[in-house]
Amino acid sequence: MTCGTILDTGPLIAFLNSRDGHHRWAREQWARVEPPFLTCEAVIAEACFLAHRLGSGAPEAVVSLVARGVLEVSFRLADEAAAVARMMKKYDDVPMSLADACLVRMSEQHPGSVVLTLDGDFRIYRRSKRQRIPTRMPDG
Repeated sequence: MTCGTILDTGPLIAFLNSRDGHHRWAREQWARVEPPFLTCEAVIAEACFLAHRLGSGAPEAVVSLVARGVLEVSFRLADEAAAVARMMKKYDDVPMSLADACLVRMSEQHPGSVVLTLDGDFRIYRRSKRQRIPTRMPDG
């Protein structure tokens, strides 16, 4: 449906966890998107860490989504470190995680994209200094 959907950690974990309160919403969103989802290694790392709570094989399920091409990890922090660090400093009071900073930077690189997230901080963050970041998140 949406060209260039950028995936945050929350919807990834909700998709994998049938007991998650946002599981149904996440499955609906995944059904609407033509893969691959765009994401970054920081999101993959967060998701693998959180997936350990879901049981054996869950972290591997996250990595398998990359291997199968469902998730595309093309963002290179080494190339964007200065911009990401500036963003994290700007939003130090929120505070902004590394993954969030990478996703905001990705939204700047892919201006027609939408960030699929559960994180309300994306209502605060701005790309290219003042532009709202197009997001898709559950109501409420």
